[in-house]
Amino acid sequence: MYEKLANMPLEIFEERRKLADLSYLVQGITFTVYSDGRGTERLFPFDLVPRIIPRSEWDTIERGLAQRVTALNLYLQDIYGPQRILKDKIIPRNLVYSCKHFRREMVGLQVPRDIYVHIAGIDLVRDSRTGQYLVLEDNARSPSGISYVLENRLVMRRTFPRAFEVCEVMPVDHYPNELAKILRSISPRTGDRPVIVLLTPGLYNSAYFEHCFLAQEMGIELVEGRDLVVVDDVVYMKTIHGLTRVDVIYRRVDDDFLDPLAFRADSLVGVPGLMNAYRAGNIGMANAVGTGVADDKAIYAYVPAFIKYYMGEDPILHNVETHLCSDPDQLAYVLDNLKDLVVKAVGESGGYGMLMGPSSDKKTIEDFRERLIADPRNYIAQPVIPLSRCPSFDPATGSLSPRHVDLRPYCLYDGEKVTIVPGGLTRVALQRGSLVVNSSQGGGSKDTWVLRGDE
Repeated sequence: MYEKLANMPLEIFEERRKLADLSYLVQGITFTVYSDGRGTERLFPFDLVPRIIPRSEWDTIERGLAQRVTALNLYLQDIYGPQRILKDKIIPRNLVYSCKHFRREMVGLQVPRDIYVHIAGIDLVRDSRTGQYLVLEDNARSPSGISYVLENRLVMRRTFPRAFEVCEVMPVDHYPNELAKILRSISPRTGDRPVIVLLTPGLYNSAYFEHCFLAQEMGIELVEGRDLVVVDDVVYMKTIHGLTRVDVIYRRVDDDFLDPLAFRADSLVGVPGLMNAYRAGNIGMANAVGTGVADDKAIYAYVPAFIKYYMGEDPILHNVETHLCSDPDQLAYVLDNLKDLVVKAVGESGGYGMLMGPSSDKKTIEDFRERLIADPRNYIAQPVIPLSRCPSFDPATGSLSPRHVDLRPYCLYDGEKVTIVPGGLTRVALQRGSLVVNSSQGGGSKDTWVLRGDE
């Protein structure tokens, strides 16, 4: 691939890069940036230089992810069931109960096939000092980004068709079919073909393109809360022909807004009475309600202990060293070393609510110090991991330049096995030296190539 790019005239590469951007623009592949106060939609930056992972590396990643997703499901089954892990004091009870995503409404509720996390996006970083892949965080609620993986691959196949034949890149386009199979499997009704819908918050959600894309790829209806109604604990979809019973909801609406009768009364995007239908066993939902208690960043620190406790195994993929600010001793250490640490709010995503100590000014650091003292449970701290770098095209110089990257593989769990899309979303920091890869904070993406063999 390096030789192919090195021999390609710059003007041809630029032409292909512009065609790729045009393809994204025409299809409306955008994301929304909330941090600028305007909810601005932007074209998703895409780097044509792929990230290539040899099969030997991917095999380790795949085994580690399967182990982790299995353990997260076992933890959720336990925490909303017998709570053995709390009784055995593997994790502090108050840490779980104080998690804002812990749903007491789910305790004792039997979910279809006992699966809580059907879809997971596990963020990985590679330590450039050791070459070791580390888990940065777990996304067990409604992980986004898979549409970019599929669209990135489609653009790359158009741009470098012969390279795929030579390199034998593993496919990713089976994801929608695999997801549809899992959704069908959690239908409460047997025999008939289940009616599945994708529930979106609507047009102004940052991932609305992905919601439309996945619904179309799976051949299911895209609905908003106002399109559904609950009658006698059964969910129906409003159609021009009358009400149609719904069996499964792939929800992209957060717990808080899912049902105004059960959670936030001011929600305008949820479905009143949905939780009653869920309790009655008349609707399947993916992911299950309450999965946020598995991806809280403070709970994350205990996932290696979950793996050992539930599976009797050592973790294949390790965590980044994490300091829990809810612990007085660890908080004291964090407060003394703020300028050298990354501090994160436990319930935030997309790079929000975060302090990058080494690149922050004194005022920002002092502001975070006050937040930590006021609400220590809401924060964790980690050392700065020197992310590995990949060659990327720099439009300013017209040449390849190293940029920091991370990786979000997508995992599907059917209750028995974990299916992982080979590769995932490689996010890239577009600015030289930057460690910020989130699209909402100025990052972009690459296609990720997992090779069938190491040669």
